[in-house]
Amino acid sequence: MTESVFIFAGINIILAISLYITLSTGQISLGHGAFMAIGAYMASVMTVKWGFNLPLAIVAAAIMAGIVGVAVGFPALRVKGIYLAIGTLGLGEVVQVFFHNFKYTGGASGISGMSGTTLYLVWFMVALTILFAWQLTHSRIGWAFKAVHEDEVAAQSMGLNITYLKVTAFGVSAAIAGIAGALYSHYIFFIDPHAFGYHTSLLILFYVIFGGAQTFWGAALGALVLTLLPELIRGMQEWRLTFYGILIMAMMVLRPQGLISHDTINWIKDFFSKKSLPKTKATEEAG
Repeated sequence: MTESVFIFAGINIILAISLYITLSTGQISLGHGAFMAIGAYMASVMTVKWGFNLPLAIVAAAIMAGIVGVAVGFPALRVKGIYLAIGTLGLGEVVQVFFHNFKYTGGASGISGMSGTTLYLVWFMVALTILFAWQLTHSRIGWAFKAVHEDEVAAQSMGLNITYLKVTAFGVSAAIAGIAGALYSHYIFFIDPHAFGYHTSLLILFYVIFGGAQTFWGAALGALVLTLLPELIRGMQEWRLTFYGILIMAMMVLRPQGLISHDTINWIKDFFSKKSLPKTKATEEAG
């Protein structure tokens, strides 16, 4: 297995966690390919045309994608469910057509000349993203996200600001997707608008559904497994989307909550707590 596979696995994990944050408030997004494109183009313009270094370009990509995410979050408040999914899918098409006709970034021909993404940089960003997601889910705003996801009306009656929470989730989620886009563009050296179509957003959703949308660990595991699995089975690359579709259908029947759920996390915690209990007793007896 080559280094590039692990680089793409890391980028996909960042994308999956970004979509998980939106889903944690009960909002379905099919526009994360657009946020990834905004980050990719923003970072590429900064390094290729303006001469900035990659770390600064990654920060700018996150800020730009986050601003667009916040802008999208406000109209998204008026719709939910399948209507929100279709609306965000439309955002993806708008962004794709924009870059297709925007000559400054190369239009349909795309932009090239980026470089600098390494395996260490990608997995450093993966570690930061996981740490951020862990901190978020254990914070007050993380619990508020969960309350909105479980029952929006009840959460509002308890005094939670639904508008602020949903827009924040969209903004943070888009910023993280923008970071993934910046890493992606600076690894493959060339991007064009076709790389960020609806199929990219659909793949990110596959990662989260397969791994489990209840925790960010599930989203990360889904992205890792679905990126590495086709590489382990030779000749599957051309049939990747078909294979993913079959897997998702099987998961819907056998385990609709995905590979990892809250019950899985609790079982793991109980398992290790029982394993450590005899050691604790032995230590006390020895003392």
